[in-house]
Amino acid sequence: MLVTRFAERRVASLVRAFRIVIVNGPRQSGKTTLLRQFHESHNGTFRSLDAPETLALARADPTAFAAAGRTPRIIDEVQRGGDPLVLAIKYLVDRDTSRGQFILSGSARFLTVPTLSESLAGRAAFVDLWPFAVAERVGAPADFPERLFTGEAGAGSVASPWSRQEYLNLICEGGYPEVVTLAGGASRQAWYEGYLRTVVQRDIDSFATIQHAEVVPRLLALLAARAGSTAVLSDLARGVELAHQTTRSYLSYLDTVFLTGRLPAWGTNLSTKAVKAPKVYITDSGLAAHLLDVDAQALSRLGHPALGGLFETFVYCELLRLLAASEAPISLRHFRDRNGREVDFILERRNGLVVGIEAKASSTVTEADFRHLSWLRDRLGDRFAGGYVLYLGHEGGSFGDRLAALPLSEMWRHRRLPAPAGDASPP
Repeated sequence: MLVTRFAERRVASLVRAFRIVIVNGPRQSGKTTLLRQFHESHNGTFRSLDAPETLALARADPTAFAAAGRTPRIIDEVQRGGDPLVLAIKYLVDRDTSRGQFILSGSARFLTVPTLSESLAGRAAFVDLWPFAVAERVGAPADFPERLFTGEAGAGSVASPWSRQEYLNLICEGGYPEVVTLAGGASRQAWYEGYLRTVVQRDIDSFATIQHAEVVPRLLALLAARAGSTAVLSDLARGVELAHQTTRSYLSYLDTVFLTGRLPAWGTNLSTKAVKAPKVYITDSGLAAHLLDVDAQALSRLGHPALGGLFETFVYCELLRLLAASEAPISLRHFRDRNGREVDFILERRNGLVVGIEAKASSTVTEADFRHLSWLRDRLGDRFAGGYVLYLGHEGGSFGDRLAALPLSEMWRHRRLPAPAGDASPP
């Protein structure tokens, strides 16, 4: 079944307003499919630099390659063409300022690729395309963050039809389009192993030298195991037996190819003891589960040590995907201070309104789970729009002034996944 991506409408809108639109995201997140569909509906020219013969043409004569074809000229995996191709594109759009000339995609963060000297700043708009959000798969809108600010989330006390086991399956499945079609087990394991090998040997190798490629999965596994904690470079370097500077470089490479995401600390004067270090997450919970070598059956055992981190990773990934699709400018941060106060996720609008979210991998919620959210509410006053605990239970409910528990499926309005092909049971 073809899933409609939230990014489709955003790309179409930005093409009408900018000379260049850049679609960034991890490899295998669906960028090529999205751009091929756009090409079919809007014409233009589509070329992928993953094809060796096309890449050879782009490198042989970047200016002629960039100028060839009808607009919009869609170039997939543009970073493989290197600086000469990007400079040729810049030259063309500086001579002709008409809108919708290029749509570029890349599996590396365009602004941080060290081999590219030109960022195309002022000429391009950016769209992040992550693996599927659950809301995309079930046909729900990407409005969960906005509903948190308005108080609509959880209104009406709709019970979630999702079971704990279904949630665990979802967490271990993740959102990569090809993975969600696999039955699981050995096939998923083989896919992830091949995926990591490709990212290291092709994407990272295109802009950096990795002398210890075998260390990358170990470094990622350490990050997956420490989800929700601030990354301490010395601990990570010790864990993979590399020098600090080498470890720091590898961490930046993982961020550049979208395998990891940094969650900045919330800048606030609420506490003079606020921790300023970012958290680091794996950007797909299925990949994180693979790195930790756990599956949904293992997580179903009560008290499994990996569940809390994987649940928080899943919530982070879903928020990341939904905010990338949102028209409202909402920042995503975390808060922690040295007095032990912590809020997993802080969402903030430009007008100063704040929402706090705690992720709890449990089927029950108590007042104690709201102690840091209530502290935040009391300190912020009218700026505090709401505090929520997302959990694995069925019922939502109020826990006081602007505080509520929400079943995890509230993020996608409790809708169910479509039944597999050939399954006559109701969805």
